[in-house]
Amino acid sequence: MTNVCSSGLDIGFASLDYMQIGILGIIQGITELLPVSSTAHMRIVPALLGWPDPGSAFSAAMQLAALAAVVSYFWRDVREVVTGSIGAVQRRDFSNQSFKLAVAIVLATIPIGIAGLALSSTLNACDSPLRGLMVIGISCVVMAVLLAAAELSCRHRRTVGEMRLRDALIVGIAQVGALIPGVSRSGSTLTAALFLNFKREEAARFSFLLGLPAIALAGLKELWVLFHAHIPAEAWSHLIFGLVIASVSAFCAIWGLMKFLEKFSTWPFVIYRAALGIFLIVAVSTGFLS
Repeated sequence: MTNVCSSGLDIGFASLDYMQIGILGIIQGITELLPVSSTAHMRIVPALLGWPDPGSAFSAAMQLAALAAVVSYFWRDVREVVTGSIGAVQRRDFSNQSFKLAVAIVLATIPIGIAGLALSSTLNACDSPLRGLMVIGISCVVMAVLLAAAELSCRHRRTVGEMRLRDALIVGIAQVGALIPGVSRSGSTLTAALFLNFKREEAARFSFLLGLPAIALAGLKELWVLFHAHIPAEAWSHLIFGLVIASVSAFCAIWGLMKFLEKFSTWPFVIYRAALGIFLIVAVSTGFLS
């Protein structure tokens, strides 16, 4: 396989075989929608197994798998937002709940859209310092502390129907943190929604719906960049295979998460993230991982 760095773009996945891509696709699909950071696992698993880093381009493009899973699972909500908001505009009923949610989704996308464009060259560069395991470890610990604080302070009363535009903006700003590997898009937005006193399952629903445009734009933008980077044909077949595998695992993950949050708290994720972060910090500090 050719050089894993094409036009300054990190395409480490091009040097992996189909078994490795399949395993990483499963992991990516599961962790993309859980508050545990998919990027962290895309760095940790290859490092532990001695595989090449699949690269940030792989992680970003795999977000299209998460998009397919979220749209499939929340199809009724997505359809209601689209058809309801169009109908509300035609009737000039701007107090309509579907219209308000559509505006909230657009509003929440603006911060990460601006930040993503500003940082894209750094995030996707070969050997980007932001993909360092120490950065990911610190991010995991910080997010574990914030999620724990949200669990302790949240009153778990509000639903998506009680959403205000201010809530959408706050969650949208929190979503910017997902650009830092180890933070997790679902983790940062879920944490912000819990701080706003949403019920756990409603916080997850709110998080996923508001994140749809950001997920779609990130994935499509990465495909566009890869297309113009003239990557090898075999790399495209790897990417498509990974997308199919990740789509299935992502749907299973979102189904499991929503069922879990209906009955349980996010403390297992807090403990897991804290343990993962501490492990990475110690492993890098001692030279076990680099």
